Amino acid sequence: MRRVRGLAVTAWLLGPLGLVMVVGSLLYVRSAYTSVTVAGGSMAPTYTVGKRLVVERLDGDEVRRGDVVLFEAPEPEIKGALIKRVIGVGGDRVVCCEGSGADERVTVNGKPLDEPYLKDGVADGVRPYDVKVPAGRLFLLGDYRANSMDSRFYTSVGHQGTVADGAVLGRVVDGFGGALVWISAALVGLVLALVGLGFGIAALVVRRRQVVPPMPPWPVQV
Repeated sequence: MRRVRGLAVTAWLLGPLGLVMVVGSLLYVRSAYTSVTVAGGSMAPTYTVGKRLVVERLDGDEVRRGDVVLFEAPEPEIKGALIKRVIGVGGDRVVCCEGSGADERVTVNGKPLDEPYLKDGVADGVRPYDVKVPAGRLFLLGDYRANSMDSRFYTSVGHQGTVADGAVLGRVVDGFGGALVWISAALVGLVLALVGLGFGIAALVVRRRQVVPPMPPWPVQV
């Protein structure tokens, strides 16, 4: 009976623990990440139409310059969510454009912005602007500046086209790398649950052998 009790205790410890790890990890990944499909060309060549993107859910005050964010469209005539790049955060001064032609650059707080992601290397090509980003707001631009409806054109929202950081739904990330720890925990939990099940079956088998008496030998006629 001691052996049966040990197997049963092990099964009851490992099985539920494994299930909790599996369910908890998967629920966290599902709540912390989502995915979207690119429907427009404003972020080309970085993200092209039809590309599937992974988005980490977070608050707008957690994003930084250079992040690509998913956010609620600020203009009423624009339906659905958009993706743009964060150029300026609260307190920044964003100016366009220093230089001309191929040397045209956006500056942030007086420093030229290095933008290797730009479509054809064009920093703007539409209109000059000088924006002081208010606290709690973001200045957002597309990587394809000649084909992007962004902070340069969000006239109805005021605040020089900046978007409230509360409109941010998440940040685009490269795959589920940040969730690997939780996915690994789910796999470990699955292994523990299976091991616990194995111990449970073993306990039942041993107990049955101890309870059921052995069959008497068949009589032999001579």
